[in-house]
Amino acid sequence: MSYNLFETPIEFLKGVGPLRADILKKELQIFTFGDLLTFYPFRYLDRSRFFQTDELNTNMPFVQLKGYIKDIQFHGGKRITRMTANFYDEHGKIELVWFAGIKWLKDKFRPNIEYIIFGKPTVFNGKFNITHPELQAVAEQNLTTNSSLQAFYNSTEKLKTRGLDSKGISSIMRNLMIQVAGFIEETLPDGLVLDLKLMKRSQAIINIHFPKSFPILAEAQNRIKFEELFFLQLKLLKLKLIRTEKSKGFIFGSVGKHFNDFFFNCLHFELTNAQKKVIKEIRTDLGSGKQMNRLLQGDVGSGKTLVALMLMLLGIDNSYQACIMAPTEILAIQHFENIKKLLKGLDIKVCLLTGSTKTKERKIIHEELLNGQINILIGTHALLEDIVQFQNLGIVIIDEQHRFGVAQRAKLWAKNDQPPHILVMTATPIPRTLAMTCYGDLEISVIDELPPGRKAIKTFHYFESKRLLVFGFMKEQIKQGRQIYVVYPLINESEKLDLMNLMQGYESIVRVFPLPEYAVSIVHGKMKAADKDYEMQRFVKGETQIMVATTVIEVGVDVPNASVMIIENSERFGLSQLHQLRGRVGRGADQSFCILMTGNKISSDGKKRIETMVRTTDGFEIAEQDLKLRGPGDIEGTQQSGITDLKLSDIIKDEKILLLARKTAIEVLNDDPQLENPKNIRIVNELKNLNKHNTNWSKIS
Repeated sequence: MSYNLFETPIEFLKGVGPLRADILKKELQIFTFGDLLTFYPFRYLDRSRFFQTDELNTNMPFVQLKGYIKDIQFHGGKRITRMTANFYDEHGKIELVWFAGIKWLKDKFRPNIEYIIFGKPTVFNGKFNITHPELQAVAEQNLTTNSSLQAFYNSTEKLKTRGLDSKGISSIMRNLMIQVAGFIEETLPDGLVLDLKLMKRSQAIINIHFPKSFPILAEAQNRIKFEELFFLQLKLLKLKLIRTEKSKGFIFGSVGKHFNDFFFNCLHFELTNAQKKVIKEIRTDLGSGKQMNRLLQGDVGSGKTLVALMLMLLGIDNSYQACIMAPTEILAIQHFENIKKLLKGLDIKVCLLTGSTKTKERKIIHEELLNGQINILIGTHALLEDIVQFQNLGIVIIDEQHRFGVAQRAKLWAKNDQPPHILVMTATPIPRTLAMTCYGDLEISVIDELPPGRKAIKTFHYFESKRLLVFGFMKEQIKQGRQIYVVYPLINESEKLDLMNLMQGYESIVRVFPLPEYAVSIVHGKMKAADKDYEMQRFVKGETQIMVATTVIEVGVDVPNASVMIIENSERFGLSQLHQLRGRVGRGADQSFCILMTGNKISSDGKKRIETMVRTTDGFEIAEQDLKLRGPGDIEGTQQSGITDLKLSDIIKDEKILLLARKTAIEVLNDDPQLENPKNIRIVNELKNLNKHNTNWSKIS
């Protein structure tokens, strides 16, 4: 492909120039011919039919009419503010109205010339009119504009000031197409295009911008979507192949004393079948001689930490050290205390390193880590500091990985000459399509079963008017010895209104639940760390029955006796966050409840989120619905995966194309792992082109 042409700066395109180029760069990140070529329309309207003036009604989105313009009038005196004209066809007339661009338009109209107008009909003072219609003389139609479909492009107010509304962008796109149409080369092997019955790339690009019909447009879109998803999958799978072929891993060959002591003497309950299956999958990795890079996903309370601990014990049995990195100090402390409790009586040294660790203690940890005395180190971002060096780090567990920057996580890999095994854990269930695209280069294990004895959490939705009923239910639960979370949305710690709502809620609860009969804790992000920890510990010890908090308790507080989660203004939370918060209860054997409080006015998306939460506790169903409502661009972790680089495809709507693209990418690599076969030269060239423009961090996810 002649990349020089497509890398031509956009200012050199006819109709652009320096001023328009500057605004295209700032508003749309369009720098070159190639960037503009892949700026695809977001919608199309059928221009094949002409309506008549007596057919119009206000339910019509846009209409196209053919006729003559007469009776032009200017309004507003010397300073013209409005221009009107009557548009006639054989069946009647309608009024056309302009509030802008009048100076340019007033000399444009010519008598006895037939025009095509296009716009949305509205009614004003009982008469139909079209405001700011698109205009074109019938005689000026050409082959490119004679498409039966009109493409619409996203624009901005700043672009419009330079004449780059949708029509303006379409105009420069036409100029571009004239210049580059003969140079758009294929990116896929001919055999592949033929086998999959794909439209040729050059035809697809032309018909995306200037389609002749809806069936042709569908073919063009299918081709471009397949190509986007194929190269995304190919990059991820190629990285996976490189890792499995070249990344040697420590072999955890023996199951020794520490693992057996723990399994037979300390584990006082049966592992679930899902946990056994996952341990088996991971043990295969650890004995393969290749570096493990696996994602472990499982709902809150499914037993991921126990699986991680057993793998770390395998590492220790094979003379390696292990570490767990958690996103918050609270969660790191929780892991530390739980693991210490589980390992009680075993000769295994576990230490905690966070930002709060005192200098003297920190120095001892650094020394004991380096001389191999510490077997397991648990911590936060503090583990990433250069001074933290291990004697022989064999396995790294990362909890809630999406909360860490990729470059930060990469620092852990460098703490050994040979990269340690990596297990990434998340309690946020990941839909299949997202897992294939975000984590397509990782092996994936799923714990899809809760430990026996756990009861499903019952979820209810109440409007503000039922507040007294909820207070009564809270008193009843406290009487039974239970504890309660009341969570407020603090979307941004600087939002005074949210903080005020939290404090008002706290004061209201203290009035209804007064001392000495009741005790209430409060926790939010504006508090000092020591005060926050003090309040949390009071709740953990059972000294307070109610914890009023912001989402700081989303991770990190594990109180089996807490059986009620009340989420205030729940319509303001995303589905995944609601599900995470609900997972804070249901840790014990008692029946637990989640109550979603909302105002009376809820958006349609808000209603869907609440209805989903009430209907199901299945984390994967919730994740699928969340993906549909929010779109992949808003899901944490997608920024580094390449999903947000997709120009046309949608991993939710285009799941069938995604599955075909992944299957095809696997077949291509199975047949030619190094892409050395001459038939794959186009694929190699396109990968080089894509890698030139993107930094791909996936290999260290």
